Amino acid sequence: MVKKTFYITTAIDYPSGKPHLGHAYEKICADVLARWHRLRGEDVFFLTGTDEHGKKIQTKAKESGLTPKQYVDQMVKSFKELCKELNISHDRFIRTTDKDHEKVSQMLFENAYKKGEIYKGFYEGKYCVDCETYYTDRELENGCCPVHQKEVETLKEESYFFKMGKYEKQIIDFHKKSKVSILPLFRKNEIQNRLRGGLIDLSVSRTSFKWGIPVPFDKKHVIYVWFDALINYLSGINYPKKEYEKYWDNVIHIIGKDILWHHTAIWDSILLSAGIKPTKTVFAHGFINIAGEKMSKSRGTVVDPLELTKKYGTDTLRYFFMREIPFGDDGNFSEEALVNRHNNELANDLGNLLNRTTNMINKYFKGQVPKGKNELINKLEFEKIDTAIEDLDINSALSDIWKFINQCNKYINDAKPWELANKDEKRLSLVLRLVNN
Repeated sequence: MVKKTFYITTAIDYPSGKPHLGHAYEKICADVLARWHRLRGEDVFFLTGTDEHGKKIQTKAKESGLTPKQYVDQMVKSFKELCKELNISHDRFIRTTDKDHEKVSQMLFENAYKKGEIYKGFYEGKYCVDCETYYTDRELENGCCPVHQKEVETLKEESYFFKMGKYEKQIIDFHKKSKVSILPLFRKNEIQNRLRGGLIDLSVSRTSFKWGIPVPFDKKHVIYVWFDALINYLSGINYPKKEYEKYWDNVIHIIGKDILWHHTAIWDSILLSAGIKPTKTVFAHGFINIAGEKMSKSRGTVVDPLELTKKYGTDTLRYFFMREIPFGDDGNFSEEALVNRHNNELANDLGNLLNRTTNMINKYFKGQVPKGKNELINKLEFEKIDTAIEDLDINSALSDIWKFINQCNKYINDAKPWELANKDEKRLSLVLRLVNN
């Protein structure tokens, strides 16, 4: 019997600085989904990694007195450490400086050029270095990048252009027909509204800096970082070898809401140009805010997830994010809220349940759980939980699991097994079996 496949990816992180809570949150979300699908017996491939090219990296490297490659080699260590400390079960950590990725990026770029879908031109526009993106005046907010709220630069340079506009109707039709192509659904409305404004050709090369994958037929140009980076979702599963196809049919990208356009309009058009169907599902989660505000280095509101795991433990941080924030919405982080979740739910509800039941099993039955049926387990609504996770509603699934934990605690409190020890061993055996199987 052929196993059902499940291919899940995070966005690849830009290592211009150390990992922050947003990086941790996204990886934990993807890891929870990957682990659940493995438990269901599916053939899972989980991809994460780093996006290492672009002008910002070149600038940061120069400021540090390093070459760009030396700089990213150094910075990537902290992202790999984050994966290790968060117990992320990825199957591959891809880097866009990996040779196989560079080869696939150049191949797809050249194929599009040979098809007449990439042409040389001249570009002048408003550019945000932080997100490596050109914006139209209509997209700017008070002259600033809509994501970083910083003034943009006006850049003028020779560029190759990709005929993205050619695929406008196909992309609109794809998202119109699919119920799961963009989730949550309110995000889909944002993209559809923007697509109705028209899909223009995309500048896909740069000459103003050198740190990037060279355009294979014109070494004066490097491939635009977003054309290069998105291709990791194919190179990471051994494209163009046929084995990539078994995973591509069931792919889901877990990304931040600020890069949804890149993962739909731009990525869809690249895929269609390559003769590959668009991504099955792109799920855009919200931001992690500190005291209701977006994290900011200048305001001192950036929290180091590695420090949090050292202070509170990995499982506490993982649980907090999945329990506290409805998947898809913005969420707030505070150490006080994390401590409350740990003390009230992990320590009190779950910890107390495990502690007192295992202690009584050891005390009264020499560490052996009494044999027999377990009717209490029927109160765990597994199908409902499974459906919730299938629908990417992790928060609701955890709520249902916690209802069951609370039911178990109530059962023990009502049954009072500590009072049964000396008068009804049969009843004691039943009670402890029900809460330990």
